[in-house]
Amino acid sequence: MDRIDAMQAFVTVAELNGFAPAARRLKLSPSAVTRLVAGLEEHLGVRLLQRTTRSVTLTDAGRRYLERTRRILTDLEEAELAAASERLQPIGRLVVSAPVGFGRLHVGPVMAAYLGRYAEVAAELRLEDRQINLVEDGVDCAVRIGHLDDSSLVARQVGSMRRIVVGAPAYFKTHGEPRTPEALAKHQSIQFGPNDQWRFVKDGRDLPITVRPRLVTNNADAAIQYAEAGGGVTRVMAYQAAEMLRSGRLKRVLTRYEPPPVPIHIVFPSSRLLSAKVRAFVDLVIETCNWRFG
Repeated sequence: MDRIDAMQAFVTVAELNGFAPAARRLKLSPSAVTRLVAGLEEHLGVRLLQRTTRSVTLTDAGRRYLERTRRILTDLEEAELAAASERLQPIGRLVVSAPVGFGRLHVGPVMAAYLGRYAEVAAELRLEDRQINLVEDGVDCAVRIGHLDDSSLVARQVGSMRRIVVGAPAYFKTHGEPRTPEALAKHQSIQFGPNDQWRFVKDGRDLPITVRPRLVTNNADAAIQYAEAGGGVTRVMAYQAAEMLRSGRLKRVLTRYEPPPVPIHIVFPSSRLLSAKVRAFVDLVIETCNWRFG
């Protein structure tokens, strides 16, 4: 027995004072309605309706149960309407995760525009460099840079990113520009992140170069600031140095040896019955953002 169907049958019989009219409204046979109500009474262990050949009336227990059942069915209908509306228009709470630096510079402005466009949405932007589990952490969608591991997540590519080598013009004026990746051995280097191998592509093949950095840092801004001050060359993601390159405070080198760009995706748990709030966020990124760096 489906308890919701049985409750709906009971309420309809009580409102229309009969099984036959209730069956017509519910588009069921009278015998099916009778079985639903009988099953509900058996489940509750109490008689809800008094039946005679001419009428159907509520028992005392039936009257009390009818009042509560109407409230339950009304709440259920309102919940279903609210859930359905979330598929039709952005509403509710949107939680987005993004890497710290990229999120601060590029996802934050999109979130501000999104909230300005959709007044019925409240949002949370989580900036974190660790890989999170969207379902366990209660996240609707996440921005991820790089090739994705095989998973059950659905991914929508929204941009791409190159890793680039940069240094200050004053540094290159003194030390010269490296013309090949192998020439980095003669230059001062600044290592951002734990990997002291910088990957390049030469003649169609991977060329890893091990550097001996004077400065190692886990912060891209620190690496870029030291490079701007003339400390040497550093390898960062293109968006991290974009402002310095535009202003001429940094110069990009070894461009012909750069590896192919890595993708930028927005990932979410499932495309089936995707909520309007997530769909609208992805669409806004595609509509307004040029996330192709380098």
